[in-house]
Amino acid sequence: MSMFNAINTSASALTAQRLRMDVVSSNIANAQTTRATMNENGEYEPYRRKMVVMEPNGQNFKSFLHKATNSTPNQGSGVKVSEIVEDDEPFKVVYNPNHPDADEAGYVEMPNVDPLKEMVDLMSATRSYEANITSMNASKNMLLKALEIGK
Repeated sequence: MSMFNAINTSASALTAQRLRMDVVSSNIANAQTTRATMNENGEYEPYRRKMVVMEPNGQNFKSFLHKATNSTPNQGSGVKVSEIVEDDEPFKVVYNPNHPDADEAGYVEMPNVDPLKEMVDLMSATRSYEANITSMNASKNMLLKALEIGK
């Protein structure tokens, strides 16, 4: 077991939460984008909300085998981003006949981004980021105190 495991675990979480904040920022920035991608019919589609999927790092058979044999695993614990997925929620339909993307009835498909959900997700990611910084600083201080004992 490395003395830097706690710092490495916090570092992996900081990286994952930073990516989560970036994705949420992208969602907020594109909340009004009606021409984000082109579908197979050659028509523009609104922006689709993206979400970050995280999973534990090192929770596979190899890590359990290393733990059982008391050998040092190659990869540490922590979290990693496994993928960024698009939300399947349907687009919002808004009546706005003056919009350039309005259909014959005057309705426009808007992105499935809810700014309230995004702000809650952003606050959650920010709090997780701050908690991991606190954890990393605590680990650093414990290592410094251990070095002072050796003097």
